[in-house]
Order: sequence, then structure tokens, then C-alpha cells
Amino acid sequence: MSDKNIIIEKENGIITASLNRPDALNALNDELMDELLTAVDNYEKDDSLRCMILTGSSKAFAAGADIKQMQPKSYMDVYKEDFITRNWESVASCRKPIIAAVSGYALGGGCELAMMCDFILASESAKFGQPEINLGVSPGAGGSQRLTRFIGKSKAMDMCLTGRMMDAEESERSGLVSRVFPNESFMKDVMEVAIAVSQKSMIATMMTKEMVNRSYETTLSEGIRFERRLFHSMFATEDKKEGMSAFIDKRKPEFKDK
Repeated sequence: MSDKNIIIEKENGIITASLNRPDALNALNDELMDELLTAVDNYEKDDSLRCMILTGSSKAFAAGADIKQMQPKSYMDVYKEDFITRNWESVASCRKPIIAAVSGYALGGGCELAMMCDFILASESAKFGQPEINLGVSPGAGGSQRLTRFIGKSKAMDMCLTGRMMDAEESERSGLVSRVFPNESFMKDVMEVAIAVSQKSMIATMMTKEMVNRSYETTLSEGIRFERRLFHSMFATEDKKEGMSAFIDKRKPEFKDK
């Protein structure tokens, strides 16, 4: 077994980052999150890598932040070290696509980490929750904000105030999860989605990410204005010319990311 907190695998332009603290149900400690920060940074810099899959084990994506590590921290400790913001948010700020592949538990920080990705694919065994209220605290890595935007106030308030879990079916129905796949073929199905994402123009992919993310940060009219400007800018790219020419010629496009 690897002594690393994250196992990295690369194949056909896809990087898979697997959380690897099995004895702690992949609880997210500082060491693991620092390794993830490095992995995301290296992914962004490597032009040969076109999509990242962030996953855990069949038992747990991540059962939450590491409580044993958090318990002795004071207000001044977390403030001075910029706890969570310093390394966790690298996933949300990554310009290239990251897919969360969730099996088993994604609770507390695990659910929040999954929501930082561009979309979530779940196995039938997946369970999501924000149980921080049971510890006398609240979500702290975006759970009260991203979860509310994804599934609405009533259900998010229910989750955050009761600490209950949602199964995969309810999570998909609520809009938290994009798709649910069978346990037996889960990672194979996730890889097929990642390959589909990786085969697109990286320029168009990155700009589309910006557009969708901006929709949560601004008004409809300003969001449409932002979308329109980026859409217009794509008409200056070689990939736009190639994509439309390939469509007319009834062939598969060969994007150059230019």
C-alpha cells in the first residue's frame, strides 16, 4: 500500500487523483490537502493532461475533515494559517476540468471537496452529508453556500441543521449529482466521461467553465454579457474553425488548443 495521502495515475491525458487514507476513511488532513494542492498545480501546468478525476475508495470518497487534527486548534490558529482557504480552494480555482467520482461517504469536508469540482458523478453506494452541526460547528469549506446553490435553501437547511445524509438517488434528484452509475462499473463509467471531456478543445472547455461559474457570481444580464464576450472571442481560435469545418465535412475534429 502506498504511504502517500494521494495516489496519482495518468493515462491518455487523464489524471486520476485518489485520496488514500483508508484507515481514516480518507479524512482530509493538512498533509493530504497539501498533496492535493500540488497535484492540482501540476495538472494545470501539464498541457498533456486534459481532465482530472478526483476520487477516493469504494467505501469513502472522504468522510470529512480530520477531526483529530482540528480539535486542538484555536481561532487564532485557523485564522493565521488561513485554514481551508490556503490549500482546499485550489480545486475550485483550477481552470481545467475536475470531475468528482464519489463512492461511499462524502461527508462534511468530503461533500464540500466534491462540490468544489466541476461536477459530481456518483456510484449507487454514495452518501452525501454536512454533519458538522453534530460537532457543535457549521460547514466551513463552502457547505452552506455551494450546497444551497446546488439543491436550494430548504433541502440545504435540512441537511445542515439535522446532519442527515442523502443517498445517491436523492442527490441526483436534488441536483447535487450529475449522474449515478452502478457500483460494479463505476470507475470505468467515470473514465468514459472524462475521456469525452478531454477530447474537446481545451480553450473552449476552460472558457465554458468560466461562463458557468460566473452564473453564480453575477446577475443574469451581466452573466449573459460575459458569456457573449467569451463566445465572440472563440471566433478568433483555430479550434473554432476546425470544429465547424469538421462538422460540415462530417468528420471528427482534431483540436490543437489554439
